[in-house]
Formats: sequence, C-alpha cells, structure tokens
Amino acid sequence: MLIEAVYLQYNYDFRDYTGASQKRRVLHALREMHCATISELQAKVMHDAVAFSQLLQFLTIPVTEMFRDPSFYLSLREQVLPFLKTYPSLKIWVAGCSTGQEVYSMAIMLREEGLLERAIVYATDINPQSLETARRGVFPLEQMALYGENYKAGGGKGELSDYYTAAYGGARFDQSLVDNVTFADHSLSTDSVFSETHLISCRNVMIYFNRKLQNRVFGLFHESLCHRGFLALGSKESVDFSDYGGRFDALDKRERIYRKGS
Repeated sequence: MLIEAVYLQYNYDFRDYTGASQKRRVLHALREMHCATISELQAKVMHDAVAFSQLLQFLTIPVTEMFRDPSFYLSLREQVLPFLKTYPSLKIWVAGCSTGQEVYSMAIMLREEGLLERAIVYATDINPQSLETARRGVFPLEQMALYGENYKAGGGKGELSDYYTAAYGGARFDQSLVDNVTFADHSLSTDSVFSETHLISCRNVMIYFNRKLQNRVFGLFHESLCHRGFLALGSKESVDFSDYGGRFDALDKRERIYRKGS
C-alpha cells in the first residue's frame, strides 16, 4: 500500500522492484524517520513532500564507487572503445547514475582515449539529490585511495589525482569532464527512450528489479541502441534469461558487455 500510494501521489514507481531489497530499505526508513509502523510512514509521506524526499533517499540507496570492477573498465577500453573510435560523434547513456562516480569514471576513460570531445553523455537517475551530487562532482577525499587503485587496475594512463583538486576533506573533479554531460531525471520504470545511443552503461541497477521490470528496461535499451550498439551491465546482471536474450550478442560474457544483435 505504501509503494502504491507513492506511485499514485508522486509518480515514482517502485512496484516492480524486488521485494527483499525493498522491504529492507523500508524498514530502515521506519527507524530513521521515527515511525512505529508502515501505515504511520505512509501517512507521513502522503501529507509531507519533504518526508517523501527523505523516504526516496532510503528507497534509492546509492552503492557506487569510481572504476568499480576495474576489469570491466579494462574490457571497455580494449574491446569497446576501438569500435566507438570509428564514429564521428558518440552518444552514451549512463542509466541509474546515482551520485555520479560512474559518470566521472566514464568521462576520464573517454578523455584518455581521445573520445570525450566528440561524445554526448546522458547521466540519468530518479533521485534529485543524487543527481545534484553528481553535478557537483565532489566526493569524500578518504575514498580517493581506493578509487585511485581501481583507476590504475582499470587501465588508467596517469594518476587519478590529475583529475581532481583536494580541499576541505573533499575531492572536486575537473568540471570540464562533464561539459558534455546532461544530468537528467529519468525513470526506467515509467519513462521512454529519449535518444539513439552507441553505448549504454546500466550497472548494478537491475538487481533491484523483478523480471517484468527487467524486460521493460531491456526493451528500452534495445530501442535506444544504434545498430550493433553496446550494452554494459553489472557483474551480477545478465540479459541472457530475459525476453531480449536472443537480441544481444555477448562481447565479453565475464564482464557482462553485450552488443545489439544484427
């Protein structure tokens, strides 16, 4: 009833998210928002948009890091970017971009491979606060050691510190990295395709979706991708057992990188 009410009042659709993760997040929200029952939480959210914004942070908990799964980025550099270099211009969609670490990782990799200047990147998410964090490009300084290790292992050609300035406990990334990035609110549950793209990266998002919603999203991605475009998923995600399994070819099965079928 809570999730249905959220959909009806705010048009945020969590109805086809997996039950286990959703229950865990709602129970966490109960504790943090000082509600004794889900009914109390529902009443609070329905009468207070600020309370809904607070709940949204729990329903969309961002779990991300720069150059997460470095072997994935190494595979992108070696197996995907050589194909992308054959296009005069590129459109890339980072779906479910959360607080932006993946967007900056993608931008750094594109710059090092000489592709950033001719690329348009769409970075989308349903959480306005996460999108604002992504736009700012300021991340905790204590995370930079891990991010730097990931960057190197993912084929980085310099030092991660070349791309940020440290100040007041934060690392502010060079804003020129996102000059060609459009940060936008977009729901994979309810919204449509908005552009033809050459590469879609949607990593560690679909693990929270049930099969019905996964099929919807794969349909969106298939429609958006150009002929033989690339789809990158998270390490625990696969297109294989979806309704669209036969419409994608595995380029790197281990790293979950696929190509739209011919």
